[in-house]
Amino acid sequence: MVAEKTAVVVIGGGYAGVMAANRLTRRDDVDVTLVNPRETFVERIRLHQLVSGSEDGVVDYRKVLAGRVRLLVDTATRIDASARRVILAEGGPIGYDYLVYAVGSASATLQVPGVAEFAWPIATFEEADRLRSVLSATPGSAAVTVVGAGPAGIETAAEVAATGRPVSLVCGAELGPSLHPRARRSVAKHLTDLGVTVLDGPEATVTAVTRDAVQLSGGRVVPSTVTIWTAGFTVPDLARRSGLTVDATGRLLTDETLTSVDDARILAAGDSVAPSDLPFRMGCQSAVQLGPQAAETILSRIAGEDPASIDVGFVGLCISLGPRAGIFQFARRDDTTINFYLGGRLGARVKELVSRSTAWQLGYEGRKPGARTWWVKDSRRRQLLQAQRGSLAVPGRVEG
Repeated sequence: MVAEKTAVVVIGGGYAGVMAANRLTRRDDVDVTLVNPRETFVERIRLHQLVSGSEDGVVDYRKVLAGRVRLLVDTATRIDASARRVILAEGGPIGYDYLVYAVGSASATLQVPGVAEFAWPIATFEEADRLRSVLSATPGSAAVTVVGAGPAGIETAAEVAATGRPVSLVCGAELGPSLHPRARRSVAKHLTDLGVTVLDGPEATVTAVTRDAVQLSGGRVVPSTVTIWTAGFTVPDLARRSGLTVDATGRLLTDETLTSVDDARILAAGDSVAPSDLPFRMGCQSAVQLGPQAAETILSRIAGEDPASIDVGFVGLCISLGPRAGIFQFARRDDTTINFYLGGRLGARVKELVSRSTAWQLGYEGRKPGARTWWVKDSRRRQLLQAQRGSLAVPGRVEG
């Protein structure tokens, strides 16, 4: 008699979803299906380069996904937890024994008048690809405004300015709020050298976007033929629509083993998870760690063992400043910055090395699942959990 396999469905084929799917192939008796709306893997950390045309931003899934993983190109519209099945937009329902929720994040337009009508987000491949077409059809002398001074905004402003276009970067209160002041000054200098007009301070908050301008809180009107919106990220509402418990931002609420507080058969990883209501910074650095750990929780339960708590650590933050410069901001393991960074051409080389190694890491996990583990750990999370008021329910072990 052939032993029945455990069916695991992973929703989302980004960094966390691919890492989870690949790690699950450690066991021969696990059948893994990855549901993703695209047939190619999107290198989200290169979307600003897609906008400028210097990179295409995609990789063939055969290079990053284990051969045993079934790729199902479709969109999940609802999770029916009681029946253990995922409802798809085009195909029929797909059943599961375990589910990994790794739907990622999307652009947050906030409640700013005109953003939905006149601004161009770039959080997804489709958005970045549309923006590339828009810029290609726009005269090179036309004013471009980037709203949002986080890594995505800085990278996009620098990349577009490097093509010779006039660019303004509207920061709100501060340029690069996640950077150390020394690194922030370096970034500001590089942006100025590229011709980027940096608008920051208390009067540089966007109050409205029109077809040809951006209005600021101080009353200034910035002419803008193309307005690019990078001010914040949100998560898809699939979990909320499916009746699962989420945090205030819509991320699936889990315990420290990445297990949903509602259902021990549902795990989560990446930008869309809020472990113990203390989520990590969105990005591939946390995603490539959370994906395998969600898979390990499933593998432990299949083996009849208690799963381990998550252990995630950071090393820093990479930001490209056009094709010839960049910055690597070093950080403590808990993601707080320190007074040390690499900049200029060396920073650019480090950024490109990190980008290339991230895709390599996915492929390596597919070829040798479980052979490599993340070596940076944050010992302060336990202190944060102890200081947190209240506690979350912890689902018990799943038998069978």
